[in-house]
Amino acid sequence: MSFGKDLLRKIKDVTLPGEHAHGVFSPPYRPVFTYEEVLSKNPKFAAVNIVLYLKDNEWYFPLIQRTINEHDRHSGQISLPGGKREEMDQDFSETAVRETSEEIGIEKNYVRIIREMSPIYIPPSNFYVYPYISYTKKNPDFILQQTEAVEVIEFPIVSFLNLPDQPEIMSLPSAGDHEVPVINFNGYIIWGATAMILSEFSQLLKKM
Repeated sequence: MSFGKDLLRKIKDVTLPGEHAHGVFSPPYRPVFTYEEVLSKNPKFAAVNIVLYLKDNEWYFPLIQRTINEHDRHSGQISLPGGKREEMDQDFSETAVRETSEEIGIEKNYVRIIREMSPIYIPPSNFYVYPYISYTKKNPDFILQQTEAVEVIEFPIVSFLNLPDQPEIMSLPSAGDHEVPVINFNGYIIWGATAMILSEFSQLLKKM
């Protein structure tokens, strides 16, 4: 299976798998909260962005390896571009686009939102995150915000078709040496909320 130029339209029309997809890559120790329980914790709100682009007639999106920061619980991890909502942001989609521009240099004017995905709560950092899928017509010229990211990883979406139904399990120091489900992409280990969001994206693609 390959993804043609009608990918963007098809993505818009697919029903989201939601919590079922999140659960496939959820760490076993992760508690499950209702929306009301999450709000009672006074969470911080954020948005992340799966921004699609064509490269050599294949669809890709960027992941980033975060800068090492002793004050950041997600320091050094691989994640989607994104961050905390600011007061100036009109909505969470604007947060996703702004943070993408700030962290990896993709010009905001060239980014178009396709759809929102299922929000996800991250207990260790008390963030409630709204993921988005977008695209850019302009071939990205990545410029990293060094305080946030040290590397861009270009992820071909066709790789999602090869994800096993039962994820690989690894013991990770960054997960407190717990065994957690991971996406292993060319030696880059993706886990936690990012893997859960990408699991939903993967299932969305497979339903098309």
